[in-house]
Amino acid sequence: MAVENKHPVELAARMAGKLRQASQERRADGFKRESFTLPRDEAREKAREIFAAFPKAAYMTEIESWSELADGRIEFTMRRLPSAD
Repeated sequence: MAVENKHPVELAARMAGKLRQASQERRADGFKRESFTLPRDEAREKAREIFAAFPKAAYMTEIESWSELADGRIEFTMRRLPSAD
């Protein structure tokens, strides 16, 4: 059964609701996330600092996503468990 939207605002509201739900589900996974936008060299250094402070073996630390912006800066999100056992 297809959902029909008679007005653009209905489609926008439905899509916004799905995005909110997906965001809440992703955030309910127990990981702490931090996002940064830095020049390339500073981004590398920041990632190294986080890996040093929160080792992958204990905190499951990883770079969850990254992209290079038009101006050459790197936008990235680090993900880790909030504490180790």
